[in-house]
Amino acid sequence: MPQSFLGRIAFFTAFGSAASFLFSIAAGNVLLALSIAAILFSGMRLRFPPIVLPLGLFTLGTFVSLALADHPWEGRAQIRKLLVFLMLLIISTTFRELKQARWLVQAFAVLAGLSAFRALMQFTFMLKDCGDSYGCLVGERISGFMSHWMTFGGQMMIVLVLLAAFLFWAIPPKRPAILWITCAALIAFAIFAGGTRSIWLATAIAGSYLLWGWKRWTVIVAPAVVGLALLASPAFLTQRLTSAWKPHGELDSNAHRRITWRTGIRMIQAHPFFGVGPQHIDLQFRQYLPPDITRLPEGWYGHLHNIYLQYAAERGIPTMLAMLWILAKMLWDFLKALRKIPPGPSDARFILQGAIAAIIAILIGGIFEHNLGDSEVLALFLSTMSLGYLAAESTEAPA
Repeated sequence: MPQSFLGRIAFFTAFGSAASFLFSIAAGNVLLALSIAAILFSGMRLRFPPIVLPLGLFTLGTFVSLALADHPWEGRAQIRKLLVFLMLLIISTTFRELKQARWLVQAFAVLAGLSAFRALMQFTFMLKDCGDSYGCLVGERISGFMSHWMTFGGQMMIVLVLLAAFLFWAIPPKRPAILWITCAALIAFAIFAGGTRSIWLATAIAGSYLLWGWKRWTVIVAPAVVGLALLASPAFLTQRLTSAWKPHGELDSNAHRRITWRTGIRMIQAHPFFGVGPQHIDLQFRQYLPPDITRLPEGWYGHLHNIYLQYAAERGIPTMLAMLWILAKMLWDFLKALRKIPPGPSDARFILQGAIAAIIAILIGGIFEHNLGDSEVLALFLSTMSLGYLAAESTEAPA
């Protein structure tokens, strides 16, 4: 831990910022700013993960796209969102020991567990109010401490894979074990009760990666457990699963997503290099609607519900490829570091495995939702990536 007073302030505000995004974006941003100020005044050596080049290209592409857009001022929110990437700076600069990363993951688990508990209470009240009304439960889902169920689901997904990795591979003792198991159960139940299919799929695939690395036989058992849970669950959740191939008319997002994806492709065809501009999808959506679409199903048309199409349509294909470069490099660096760790439990192993699973979850979930567009999810994801690089650094042999 940093020795100077300002260094300690920088660490605690960085820690608090990362944790606060699980319940308050305002608190997270304030603590982020305070941590940056403390770092600068303390004279600490600035540290940043080795993704400077692709992140710089992504940032440059965003600014160029905005400058060329029809209404640049409308895209200012995306410039502010770039400041969230400073999470990489404050965590990488102030966290120097794996035990600090372990503390932060535990803080994530407790706060996510509380958010999940609140969400499950919401679910109980919603079931009482909605009865058998499928539309009621789809249109207003549980959100915990967040304002929207997709933001909530994205956060729960990341924390669950981190917590699973902690339970599988962290160095004992993991006391109090009952607390971590309870948090994991609450988060898993909240994800299930959320009824968000993209979160289900992304969590299942990322979770399967972790189970395969832990005990391979559990990958076979897990689907049976999920099947039993569906049989014992309210009809709404079973219907949410089957709605993937048998939608309830416009109540489900199937047709809505197909339209946003097709519209996004038309935007990319018209503006392949610089896109239509950050925050301009909503402004220009109808202009690029396929000609055979005469009416829009119910749904949100402010973004394209796919991170790959979203970044390409907003900012151009080169900027989208820069984002993919960032994600691919982090995944490669963590996999390479993981191979250097001796067999057996270690904090470096659990952090790297959790970070890899988080990337997998974001990549899969991003097919169906603009998950990195939520600052709360982005901040949590970037904090996790910073911890991953701290763990990767610990695997390097001393000079």
